[in-house]
Amino acid sequence: MREDVLRVDGLSTRFFTGEGQVNAVENVSFDVREGEVFGIVGESGSGKSVTGLSLVDLIESPGEITDGELWYRDVELADELSEEFPEAVDGEYVDLRGVPEAVRTSLRGTSFSMIFQDPESSFNPSLTVGEQIAEAVEVQQRASSRPRSTRSRTDSEAYSLGSLVLSFALPSRKYVSQESHERAIELLEMVGIPDPVERADEYPHEYSGGMLQRAMIAQALAGEPDVLVADEPTTALDVTIQAQVLDLLSELQEETGMTILIITHNLGVIARMCDRVGVMYAGEIVERGTLEDVFRDNVHPYTEGLLGSVPDLESVGGSLDPVRGNVPSLLDHEMEDRCYFADRCPKAMEACLERPTDARVEADGDHLVKCVLTEMEYGESPPLPDDYFAVEGDNAGNDDNANGAVDSSDGTVSADGGVSR
Repeated sequence: MREDVLRVDGLSTRFFTGEGQVNAVENVSFDVREGEVFGIVGESGSGKSVTGLSLVDLIESPGEITDGELWYRDVELADELSEEFPEAVDGEYVDLRGVPEAVRTSLRGTSFSMIFQDPESSFNPSLTVGEQIAEAVEVQQRASSRPRSTRSRTDSEAYSLGSLVLSFALPSRKYVSQESHERAIELLEMVGIPDPVERADEYPHEYSGGMLQRAMIAQALAGEPDVLVADEPTTALDVTIQAQVLDLLSELQEETGMTILIITHNLGVIARMCDRVGVMYAGEIVERGTLEDVFRDNVHPYTEGLLGSVPDLESVGGSLDPVRGNVPSLLDHEMEDRCYFADRCPKAMEACLERPTDARVEADGDHLVKCVLTEMEYGESPPLPDDYFAVEGDNAGNDDNANGAVDSSDGTVSADGGVSR
């Protein structure tokens, strides 16, 4: 079995707003193995993107990572930090939440990188695409806090304000070297951009949506990361371009051996790309395991509901069975101390009025579910009446128009819940 490259334990991220505390990520735990593709799927508003941003330490005010550990496997880093931060080192693993921010920042790009949801807003419209990718390459080359022989291609001196002023007068002293420009063109070619030399001199608005997404992937690969977080990498792309982007990620993963964490609401992307998957709801991972575990042997009613909302391509005239209601408010004062899915669950019982914990479906397996149905059959605890939550003033349970945020647009989930890869 491959070793874990990342272990997330009890991660919680809050946003402190004028309306109150928003529990965007609540006690999330999972592990990602070296060289695998791990997926996180769920409706919009489930906390998927915030989880990804938390992993690469990009949470901005009013957000804050308030709890949890993030253990990253890196033998060299563990050796460097073991004396100064012994409590943050466990063998070959380092708890990135237990070291200074400067250390986490130094890992961004070389160890962790991210493909953001919207490439159009992520690129600077006033700079050419090639310049922006080359700058990303140069930054990684100049990283001096913890250089790595496999990634540091230059021994450049620290870049100061004086260096910036001098660069305006002497082109030879520009921040971005010719080698970085050449590497940017190589990266554009690697991700399938036609005529990369010419395209490198074009601006973002001159790229199509699919090409811009490829350029975003090239920029993310500038530091040759160990872990690539891909946040909705196929959003707003047509089906054909989606398939091309997914094929590209698969090819790059096979060539480089990097680990990929895919965040998506598209079950088809999960089925096509992932080795293991975590299903996220209301800031929690409610079910995780292999594709077989989640797609065929699922236990949590929310997972079952997501799969039931996928169109049956083999049946004519069939109807969808969507998950009723909406994702609940994540404001702390509005979240009840119970299973967060209970008000939408067709199998809600009195036992669901208590907070569930992760339980293994099999004693020696990796299929974990946050639901009482792992320990009892439906009906062993008295079922809740259909209007139980409506009586308390929560009408979300009677809204049958939800779940439009979860789809399977590339048709890779079969009618029986099977998986085609």
